[in-house]
Amino acid sequence: MQAEIKGQLRELAEEEYRVFASGLLPNISNILGVRLPLLRKMAKEITKGDWREYLRTARGDFFEEVMLQGMVIGCAQCSPEERLSYVREFVPKINNWSVCDSFCSGLKFTKGNMELVWDFLQPYTRSEEEFEIRFAVVMLLFYYSDKEHLEAVLEILDNIRHEGYYVKMAVAWAVSICYIKLPDRAMPYLQNNHLDDFTYNKSLQKITESYRVGQEMKKRIRLMKRK
Repeated sequence: MQAEIKGQLRELAEEEYRVFASGLLPNISNILGVRLPLLRKMAKEITKGDWREYLRTARGDFFEEVMLQGMVIGCAQCSPEERLSYVREFVPKINNWSVCDSFCSGLKFTKGNMELVWDFLQPYTRSEEEFEIRFAVVMLLFYYSDKEHLEAVLEILDNIRHEGYYVKMAVAWAVSICYIKLPDRAMPYLQNNHLDDFTYNKSLQKITESYRVGQEMKKRIRLMKRK
């Protein structure tokens, strides 16, 4: 099965897209150049067969192989508990923002299992591994930046201490999403937080880049930048 999948990936690979994707992922050298919609289509086909055996034997020689495993975990038919067991096995394989964010976006079962997944994510928010923390933060911004969870999410973000660039950028992204969705609730946090200057200023920048924020508010946000 793995040889067949590797062959399919090679057939779908485009050199021009490989160059483009490699430019977005400068530290990743094993990209074939397969577009994400094609990988999603492959993942759905795999879940029609023995996807558990696929995941048990799956290789990670290429970026796309790891991406494909994450997509299969997201769309396979199984119980929430079984899916989380596969998520737990997959998270250590994440070594770049693209796999992380795509994987998180595919875990839509979260919407029907909010408490279960919330509890599952908590240890990752306290991890010392850059992409384990990013995984948790991106999950929070995708599924928990709502009225019910906002204050708890901001508290978690405020307590993250990690010097990894991809952690800081994820936290900034999450803070900006919290503000964009619920500005009145998030503004007090922007005015009083423990974010480092880089993450705080990036949060403000991402807010001002949003088309959902009005010009007057963007002016106010820019004045809040730390020197």
